[in-house]
Amino acid sequence: MFILYGIVLLLAGLLTINSIFSYQSKHIDPSLWPTLWFQCKMIPLVFAANVMIGYGVKFCYKTTGNLTLSLGISKSIEIFICVLMGYIFMKEIPNWKTWVGLGIVVGGFVVTKLK
Repeated sequence: MFILYGIVLLLAGLLTINSIFSYQSKHIDPSLWPTLWFQCKMIPLVFAANVMIGYGVKFCYKTTGNLTLSLGISKSIEIFICVLMGYIFMKEIPNWKTWVGLGIVVGGFVVTKLK
């Protein structure tokens, strides 16, 4: 059950943080003061996302007993969220090269976990 809690917390936290940065890159003027003001307004959300990610990794680690695996789960979720944010905010449609690249990343992770 802890693995489910961990994955849900990771998903929520990573979706939040990536949404904030995607929104900023698309809609906020890149000069210093508008960016700084936007980031100041986002402090509570960034804090909540940080707590969710921290507890997500902790619950995954509690289940697997392997920090590398827990962080790998986190990174794989984040990669898929990045593809989703690219589609939502930039209208970048994933093509076959995107999926091949993701497959290579996942394959590399599996190879590193082989005994």
